[in-house]
Amino acid sequence: MIKTENRILQDKFEFRSIRKDEAEQTAEMEVICFEPHEVCEREDMIARVEAVPEMFLVAADRETGMLAGFLNGIATRDRDFRDDFFTDPGLHDTDGENVMLVGLEVLPGYRGQGLAAEIMKLYAERERERGRKRLVLTCHTRLVEMYSEMGFSDLGKSASEWGGEKWHEMEMLL
Repeated sequence: MIKTENRILQDKFEFRSIRKDEAEQTAEMEVICFEPHEVCEREDMIARVEAVPEMFLVAADRETGMLAGFLNGIATRDRDFRDDFFTDPGLHDTDGENVMLVGLEVLPGYRGQGLAAEIMKLYAERERERGRKRLVLTCHTRLVEMYSEMGFSDLGKSASEWGGEKWHEMEMLL
């Protein structure tokens, strides 16, 4: 379990690594949190949980035990984001200095209380302790400001074409 300094969120959520029996929940959350053309397939989400559970950080509702939100990534030596990070957990390199973030998800009923920012902060601290040097993500233009407030810098247009969209690539130096 990971401790947060935010007492309100600490009382409401357990921050921890994912359990393999929660893989199905991640696939369900993906459908709720993303537009249909941006969703990772159920099989890809489950494969990611099974292959690299240590790269997930979840916020589980202490009252229900269900996931309220999570963040996950793939460690790599690559510097630039590639779309196959979404679908191929075999690209994970335990010694990789960079983490390509492939999903930050918070269910609608839990939004607006700082949960996404707290998950990101705790994830960054954990990965820094693991020796990682940077976090990289892609996002829509409308989310650049939110991620900037979390400590990311906008690198401009990403090469990613996931879901037929245009994305910004952003990084946080750890």
